[in-house]
Amino acid sequence: MNGPFTRAAALSLTLLGAAVLTACDTTEHPQQQASQPLPKVGIVTLEAKPFTLTSELPGRTAAYRVAEVRPQVSGIIQKRLFTEGSEVKAGQQLYQIDPATYQATLKSAEASLLAASTLSKRYKLLVEEKAVSQQQYDDANAARLQAEAAVEQARINVKYTKVLAPIDGRIGRSRVTEGALVSNGQAQELAVIQQLDPIYVDVTQSANDLLRLRRELADGRLERAGDNAAQVSLRLEDGSDYQHKGTLEFSEVSVEASTGTVTLRAVFPNPDGVLLPGMFVQASLTSGVNQKAILAPQQGVTRNPKGQPIALVLNADNQVESRVLKAERTAGSYWLINEGLNAGDRLITEGLQWIQPGITVDPYPAQNVNQSNTAETPAQ
Repeated sequence: MNGPFTRAAALSLTLLGAAVLTACDTTEHPQQQASQPLPKVGIVTLEAKPFTLTSELPGRTAAYRVAEVRPQVSGIIQKRLFTEGSEVKAGQQLYQIDPATYQATLKSAEASLLAASTLSKRYKLLVEEKAVSQQQYDDANAARLQAEAAVEQARINVKYTKVLAPIDGRIGRSRVTEGALVSNGQAQELAVIQQLDPIYVDVTQSANDLLRLRRELADGRLERAGDNAAQVSLRLEDGSDYQHKGTLEFSEVSVEASTGTVTLRAVFPNPDGVLLPGMFVQASLTSGVNQKAILAPQQGVTRNPKGQPIALVLNADNQVESRVLKAERTAGSYWLINEGLNAGDRLITEGLQWIQPGITVDPYPAQNVNQSNTAETPAQ
């Protein structure tokens, strides 16, 4: 039974089994392909909406007015008449300089004036009677005028012994104490007064952003924001919002060479003294209005190996397409799209890791994006 017939029969059975298995694989594979589900992806349908662009810019506060108090006469400080760090009014006395020598000079000048006036009056009568020459009378009259000027100068010096506040504001620490010798025109100030209500906020914007904004306004891609364009809001260093709105005053006429930035100055009311000079803040400035803005969720925007922003969208047949975008700024958790996406596009924001361009997918409304009114998010 181990002869050639037995071996031939075994080989025939083996070939028959292989043929049956092959036939089974051929018939079952299409069924498996047909039953495989399509990848599911979450999509957001983009809309064109009016959007007010604002710029978040760093800034620093500066006093509205600054007055460095210096003596206008020399002498010894007798009294300091203010409390350091308090509010002072224009004309309020701050220091008293010893007036004794200036009062004596005033009395001497008044005596000289009396003598010169008496002589001038006498010569006026004598010149009419031809008892003195006209030249003598003119010299006496000139001496009287010089004596009057000397008296006026002496009175001014006596007045300057009282050092007064030139402006309203908050005064800092005193640089001198009683008994200190001060002199007219000295480099060291006695104290510094700063007016803090209102207060300046100086913010910096890159010249490149400023040029881009002007170009978009000129091309009609942006519209001017109207009366509110001059309003500025602030965020303080601790993250809180400043309760008062400011007004944009002017922009610097030149670009800072070392940083490539332009300085913008705004004025803010500061009735409670919350803002102090030198504080760092974030200012929000209204730039313009884009009437047909496309805002794409950041979850749906990635970058290709070249670093370009890209997005995956669905066409009418639910096939995935790749788009290269042009997006120059963010708007909260969204990208403000300049080119690459249009209203009505279905942007994929979920399931990106399972798909690639060209395949067909099964879309559903994305759950990882808040699809409320995105146009209220401020641009940065």
